[in-house]
Amino acid sequence: MTLPIALLGNDLIGQARTGTGKTLAFGIPVVQRAIAPHDPEFEMLSAPGKPQALIIAPTRELALQVSADVSAASVKRGTRVLTVYGGVPYEPQLEALERGVEIVIGTPGRLLDLAKRRSLDLSHVKALVLDEADEMLDLGFLPDVEALISRTPELRQTMLFSATMPGAIVALARTHMRHPVNIRAESSTDSSMVPATAQFVFQAHDLDKPEMVARIMQAEDFGRAVVFTRTKRAAQRLADDLAERGFNAAPLHGDMAQVAREKAMKKFREGKVDALVATDVAARGIDVADVTHVINYSCPEDSNTYVHRIGRTGRAGKSGNAVTFVDWADIARWKTINRDLGLPFDEPLETYSTSEHFFHDLGIPSDVTGRIVPPSAPAPKADRPRSGSGSRSGSGARGSERDGGAEGGASDRPRRNRNRRRTRGGEPVTESGESTTTAVTATTGAPSAPPAGDDSPSGEATPRRRRRRRRPSGDGGEGRTDGAESAGAPAADA
Repeated sequence: MTLPIALLGNDLIGQARTGTGKTLAFGIPVVQRAIAPHDPEFEMLSAPGKPQALIIAPTRELALQVSADVSAASVKRGTRVLTVYGGVPYEPQLEALERGVEIVIGTPGRLLDLAKRRSLDLSHVKALVLDEADEMLDLGFLPDVEALISRTPELRQTMLFSATMPGAIVALARTHMRHPVNIRAESSTDSSMVPATAQFVFQAHDLDKPEMVARIMQAEDFGRAVVFTRTKRAAQRLADDLAERGFNAAPLHGDMAQVAREKAMKKFREGKVDALVATDVAARGIDVADVTHVINYSCPEDSNTYVHRIGRTGRAGKSGNAVTFVDWADIARWKTINRDLGLPFDEPLETYSTSEHFFHDLGIPSDVTGRIVPPSAPAPKADRPRSGSGSRSGSGARGSERDGGAEGGASDRPRRNRNRRRTRGGEPVTESGESTTTAVTATTGAPSAPPAGDDSPSGEATPRRRRRRRRPSGDGGEGRTDGAESAGAPAADA
């Protein structure tokens, strides 16, 4: 429905359910109308190498996905495509702009930043596309979008695509578009949700939700899931919880570095991650094959958010499951969403991870629990061998060296026990285990210092004095002639 109008260069507003192919609805006309470097007309352009088309997306993940689709469509034509977004260095983007590009795809913040630096010249743009325009309104990007539009030529083609059309977006279209053609790929009476998606709504307790998610991930028809939370902290906490239970889960939220976000999305697309726990940053336009379940761990803020979240499943004609947890505090919000969308879940059923209908509705085997043991699980700490036990290496060997023993083996073990060689004061110890000073005191009634030439079993008189000097005591160790003084006993009379 879109291609005949878009290829003529007319302005249009496209509205359709999620997963119906909006990306190529504007991607193909943009690629077709862009003049590639090998075209005979390329050198006849007023500014060869300057961007001829600009596609604005609200999130980095969506910009990358749109870029992948447009790049795939433009391989045969040789059109150069550049993706621009924040969180990554400027240099590669600046170098690509210097070499020349035909199509630029990016997020509003970084696009406007490069335009203000005069690195991005938008004065030769022939086609402007706003993808998921209502999300830009929700994220507060509308001023940046209008600033970017003002830098493009007035006589350009403008295409606006989204699943929902709030009043502010309609006003934006009226301001910046010339007699746009409205294309809606369904009847006005049709629901904005994909009919192939089965919806389940449960009233659940917050502390029981991780257990419920873990059991859903063991359902019979489970393939991959996107789990949506309201906050970044909740996304990270749930992903860690699922990983600790033995599931392959990865977080995706705004506090993560861009490299980590791209890595998480890549693993999810490749099937290395079974559950992507994300904030609403992943609710728009993300197209991953074989997502069988969308779980609203936190109740959506409004009906539009609900529509976009559950649109991550049931895409391209496939069926899917959308599960929503409604906490007691979210009942009023959910009733509003239910009324706006005309859903039959006005009174969600109170549900726990052990509820019979929970297992039945979602096809979960009755014997599963919320924890699985991964194949290569590390041994618990209590079962791990301690370093140095039964071995001369590790902390045991190092400890014997610190105590003055360098031979290792069985001879190290007595030296690690200070009471066998000396008292805390440092005096030598007899074979019976008593200090020499104590033995003298018992026989003569007065303590006496050991002879200066006394040959102790280990000959460690000097090291002992050094050890006492390092202690932050008042008198230090040099002024003491024996351990009796340091132990508080009276000095021997010369």
